[in-house]
Parts: sequence; structure tokens; C-alpha cells
Amino acid sequence: MSLAPVRPDLAGKRLVLALSGGIACYKAAELCRLLVRSGAELRVVMSDGAQRFITPTTLQALSGRPVVTSQWDASGEANAMPHINLTRGADAIVLAPASAEMIARLAQGRSDEIVSLTCLARPLATGHGLVPLLVAPAMNREMWAHPATQRNVAQLRADGALVLGPDAGDQACGEIGDGRMLEPEALLEDIVAALSLKPLAGRSVLITAGPTFEAIDPVRGLTNRSSGKMGFALARAAREAGATVTLVAGPVHLDTPRGVARVDVQSAQQMQDAVLARAAAHELFIATAAVADWRPLQLAEHKIKKNGKKQPPALELTENADILAAVAALPRPPFCVGFAAESENLAAHAREKLVRKKLPLVVGNLGPATFGRDDNALLLVDADGEQSLPADGSQADKLTLARALVAEIARRLAVAR
Repeated sequence: MSLAPVRPDLAGKRLVLALSGGIACYKAAELCRLLVRSGAELRVVMSDGAQRFITPTTLQALSGRPVVTSQWDASGEANAMPHINLTRGADAIVLAPASAEMIARLAQGRSDEIVSLTCLARPLATGHGLVPLLVAPAMNREMWAHPATQRNVAQLRADGALVLGPDAGDQACGEIGDGRMLEPEALLEDIVAALSLKPLAGRSVLITAGPTFEAIDPVRGLTNRSSGKMGFALARAAREAGATVTLVAGPVHLDTPRGVARVDVQSAQQMQDAVLARAAAHELFIATAAVADWRPLQLAEHKIKKNGKKQPPALELTENADILAAVAALPRPPFCVGFAAESENLAAHAREKLVRKKLPLVVGNLGPATFGRDDNALLLVDADGEQSLPADGSQADKLTLARALVAEIARRLAVAR
């Protein structure tokens, strides 16, 4: 099995991974591995209960550093205070799994074992190196739904903790419902988002992604090779940047980015309806989708058969509405960013679109060279000139590009508003 490419999303970050007792400790091993592969400098602390499910040796092997298992363990600590030393200079504590018992301890401020003691000792003031607490609950569905647990979770949130999850599904006890700890990949995505800069905090962003499918008959249609990867990467990057994100997606087979609201459509008309119903409520519109310019004038009721005929059926086309132009023409339009997927003369075609649709920014790329791929190169075109992403004209993976583009858009949006 090949591993996914390593993306150093957490390079330079110092994290504390804290485990409390629960069967979900087996997931913490994979989370530990993912955090290290993402570049984090990781220390692990385990409660007595956690050690019933997974050994400190496993976490030490995965983190590459000794695991702290007791507040009385002074080995390697000159001042015999591991609970203090672990949090000084840390960027966050990730409590995963967080059992109902551990959540209750933290809500009450109890600190009679190493995990709760470490969480309680973390700095809370920004001026003293604020250390966020990210909590991933893991418990039986009835325990999660119990009023006492919900009160405790509400208290954690009020005290500044960020609660990640829980998920719903099959549980180790054989029951089904809310309470599962998020899968490690989902937790990693949430952790990266939590530690990202927030230039779009409080902003609402509407993004279109993927192709459209224009039906000819019940089984055939006109479409294009857009994979939707760039639009989905932008949705994730905008969410990481603090925005509330709605993603209108054409027919693609991609997982929805964490924390993003998704609306699935097929045709250009459906995409237009979905966008125009929402555009006025958003401050930023990024039209990444490769919307079909044309659609069949008539939809055949049944599959068009060859029936031995040598001549193909006549296919009369009509033009689809221009979604981006319609949004840009609204009385109070959002800040509109267009995409131009071209096969030649990229800068000229992107600038023509900028002028014709009266947009503040158009992002150009060579469609045939990037459709379906995981990397890309972008050309930003505005009234003042052109700018390449990456700056040296090379290629980068689409999430890296999306983050850079979101940062650039956030800067422009701040100036425009």
C-alpha cells in the first residue's frame, strides 16, 4: 500500500497529544503517526486508563519521544514538573480520545492525574503563549447524549476548548449512534484548520467546483474533464482561513472538506439556481466550476438508438446562462473571483474575461494540463497586471495553491471592503 504524499501542514508546530481511557485509543496511534508525518514536534501524555488500551511503547515508537504517564515521573525533567514543561511553548493540546470521565474532570477543574493536570496547567492568556485545547470526544452514544455530558461539554466550550466531533456510526459496544471519535484523517484536517491563520474570519464564501452535465437523453450528456479538485481545495483552504463556506459541486467523486456545507447539482441550470439563491448572502464568490457553455435544446425522452442508421442524430444546442456574470451584476454583488481554464493564450483570455464580466480578479490556468491532476500553476489577472502562483512559475499541489490564493483573495477583500 502506497502512502499519501507527505504535506508538512504542521511543520514547526509543537503539539501535545493526550490520551484518556477508551477503545478509541487505537485510533490515537494512527493520529500520532499522521501528526508526525505532517511535521509536528509531538509529545504524548497518557492517563492510566489509556494505558489499559494501548502501551506507551507504541506511542513512543510513533512519536519518537518518551511518553509521559504520571505526574510523579520526573525522568528527564530537571524540575520534576512534566505537566508544566509539556505546555510551555506548545501550540496546542490535542485530547484524543476524550472520555466522558476526562471531559467531566476538565469541566470541574479537577487535576488528580497527569492528563487533566497537563490540560489545567496550559497557558490561557494570549500574552503568555495561549495554548488551545482541542478535544475529540469518544464514548457510547448514551453516555454522549446524557445531560451531564452535554453540560460538561458546554462548559469546556465556554472555557475556550474546541470540541472536534464526535462522529456517528458503529460503536465498539455494538450500538450505533453519536459518540465515535473522529477518524484520524478527519482529526488531522480539523487540527490543521484550528491552527491556521484566520484572514477570512467572520466571512461567508460561496464556491462552485467541478463540471456540469448537460443531458442529451436519460443516459448520455455533454460534460468536460474538470475533476473539481481545485474548487474543493479552495473550500478547504477558505474554511481553514476562518470562513463559513458553501460549496456548490457538479458531478464529482470527492469527499466534502470538513466543516463545509455542500450542495450537489448536475446541470448548469441547477448550478445557476443554487448559486443565485445564495449569492446575495455571501461576501465572496469563487467561480471555480467548469460550467458547460452549451446544452441540448431538447432532452430526448428515451435513449437515442442507432437503429442501423449511419448518420448521427442532429443535436441542436442552446447557450447556458453565465453564472459568474449574473452574480457580478447583482445590485450588491459579493467580491467575485472568476476562473479561466484555457488551452492557449492564457493571459489574453483571462484578461478578456476580467473586462467582459467586470470582475476584480480572474485566475487562469491551462485546463488540459491540469484537469484531474493533483498539481497546478495559476495566473492571477487583475486591472493592475498579472501574478503567477507559485511566484517562480513552477507547479504546486492544489491545496498549497488554494491556501496561497485564499490568502491573496483575503488581502484584496480587506482592501475592497
